[in-house]
Amino acid sequence: MTVHVVGNVCVDTSFRLERLPQPGETLNAAAAGEGLGGKGANQAVAAARTGASVTLWAPFGRDAAGDGMENLLSAEISDLRLSRLNLPSDRSVILIDRHGENVIVTAAACAEAFDPLTMCPIVSTWCAGDMLLMQGNLGLHATAQCLKAAHAAGLFTVFNPSPLPAEALDLTAVSLLIVNRPEAEALTGETDPERAADRLRAMGAATVIVTLGSEGAIVLDASSYLQIRAEERQAVDASGAGDCFAGTLAGLLAQRVSLSDAARLATRAAGLAVGRIGTLASFPTRAELSALTNILKLENV
Repeated sequence: MTVHVVGNVCVDTSFRLERLPQPGETLNAAAAGEGLGGKGANQAVAAARTGASVTLWAPFGRDAAGDGMENLLSAEISDLRLSRLNLPSDRSVILIDRHGENVIVTAAACAEAFDPLTMCPIVSTWCAGDMLLMQGNLGLHATAQCLKAAHAAGLFTVFNPSPLPAEALDLTAVSLLIVNRPEAEALTGETDPERAADRLRAMGAATVIVTLGSEGAIVLDASSYLQIRAEERQAVDASGAGDCFAGTLAGLLAQRVSLSDAARLATRAAGLAVGRIGTLASFPTRAELSALTNILKLENV
C-alpha cells in the first residue's frame, strides 16, 4: 500500500520567546531558526519514517527556497511529485513561548493555487487499497474533489483538516478524520470530545480520532470507542505535534498495524516531538519509531 500525501510544503521560520506578544507589541526573541515545514511535508516525512511507501504531491515556487526544500525532502522521501508554480514558495512564521505553546502565520499562495487532480497525474498512479492523506492547507474545493475521487477509486482516505476552512466540510468521502480538541469543537459546537467525535461520524466520517494533547486521544468508529493515555512529558515545543501524530498513524496503518496500536504509537511519537525544539526536526527518527514499535509489541505479549 502506498500513502499518497497531497499537501503543502513551506519554509518555516521560528522564533522562541518568553511569552507570546500582545497586539501592537514588539518582543526580542531568545532564539530563531529556519527549516523545512508545511503540514504536507511534515506528515509525509513522519509517514516515511515508519517505513511506509510514501509519495508526496505538493506545490512550491520556482525560486531558491523551492530548490532548497526539494533537496531536503529528497533525503527523506524517495518518490517526490512536486509541482513548480510561478509563485513565491510558501512560508510560515512560528512564535513559540516558554511553555511550548505556539502561534503560526502562513503565506500560502502555492497551496491555495494547487489543484492536484488537474495539475498532477495522481489519479493514474494510485490504486484501490492505497491511502490518501490530506490536510487543510489547500483550497477547500480542490481538497474535497481529491478526497471524493480517491474514495470512489477505493482508496482509504485520511483527512486532517488543519487549518480549518471557513466553509462547512463534507466528510462523506473520509475514511478516517483526525482533529484536535479545538477543531472538533469548532466543527460540531460540542465541548466534550466524545460527543464531538460522535457528531463528526454523523457528518459522514467513518472513523474519528480527536487528539487531546497531554491527555492523549480518543478513537471512535462504528463499533468501538478507545481512549488512549499519553505519557507525562515536559512540553518544550508543541508545533508540529499534530502532524507527527497524523503522519505516523497513516504510515503504520499502511503497513497493516491495527488502528488501536497505530494510535498508541502515534501518541507516543507526538509525545517525543513536543519534548524537543523544532517542528520537523523534533519528529522521532526511523530508529526511534522502530524502538517504540518493539516496546508496544512487548506490551501486547
